This record gives sequence, C-alpha cells and structure tokens, in this order.
Amino acid sequence: MNPFLSLLAFLPVFLLGIPQSAYAQEGEIDNKAPYPQAEQGYSRYVIHLQTLKNEEDQKIELLVGKTMSIDCNRHSFNADLVEHTVQGWGYPYYRIEKIAGPISTRMACPEKAEREGFVGTNGSGFFLRYNSKLPVVVYVPVGFDVQYRIWKADKDYRQATEQ
Repeated sequence: MNPFLSLLAFLPVFLLGIPQSAYAQEGEIDNKAPYPQAEQGYSRYVIHLQTLKNEEDQKIELLVGKTMSIDCNRHSFNADLVEHTVQGWGYPYYRIEKIAGPISTRMACPEKAEREGFVGTNGSGFFLRYNSKLPVVVYVPVGFDVQYRIWKADKDYRQATEQ
C-alpha cells in the first residue's frame, strides 16, 4: 500500500484526538469555523458561553437594540432573528432581518421626561439553544447592540389540569 495513502487514512483519527482549544484561542472565531465577515452596514457580535453541566436545561435569550433618547412611553423595534448556516460546516449564525421602528405607545409624558435608555426588539427567534461548544455569532445593523441573558429551566415538572 502507498505510504501516502496510509497517512491520509490516519489523519482524521489524529485530528479527532486534538483538544478543541488547540484549534482556536478563546474569543477568536475565524479559526474555528469560517464565519462570514459582517456585510457593509452590519456589525458582527460574538458570545462565548461557559461550559455547564446540564446545557439542555438552559436557553440563551438575545436582546438586540440601541441606546437612544426616550420619554415615559414604551419603546421598541420590530425585527426577526433569522438562523443561517456556515456552508460546509453546519454551524449556525444569526442575522437581524426586517428591522423596523422605533415604535412607541402614545401616553402624555410630563415635561423633561426624556432620558437615555436601551430600546430593544420584539420579534421571533430570540431564544436559542444553549451550546457552549460553538460561539453565538449575531449580525446586526450598525448602531445596534446585542445583549443576552441565560434562562434556566426548573427541575420539576408540574401536572396540568385536564378540563
């Protein structure tokens, strides 16, 4: 048998034995998978999640928005977070699409009620599966920020009432 072919057959087994940390340092994503660069008019945000014991009991909620001058009304943007896939890798990344607003309620506010505040988005797709093995990569229009929080499921299930 050709020694070169033997080496090629052994290579995948060898690569599987290398720890993931050897592929990329914490905080870098381009070496782990070829996530696309941000398009013009968009910024790329990356979240590295900590490894947890029961990740299936966790969710990550994204809040995309911007800090702006607001009054006493409730303000928000409408948007959808759409999942895409890194071609050839199968890794997910997310992109804000169809952002509209800001919109607000129309209550009468006292004078000088204006202040700086974070105005978030309402829409679909903002709850994601918790997976510490891959970064959460989000593309948002320039001027918007990405915040997140972790949700944890209660261990106990409750019985629903049949009516």
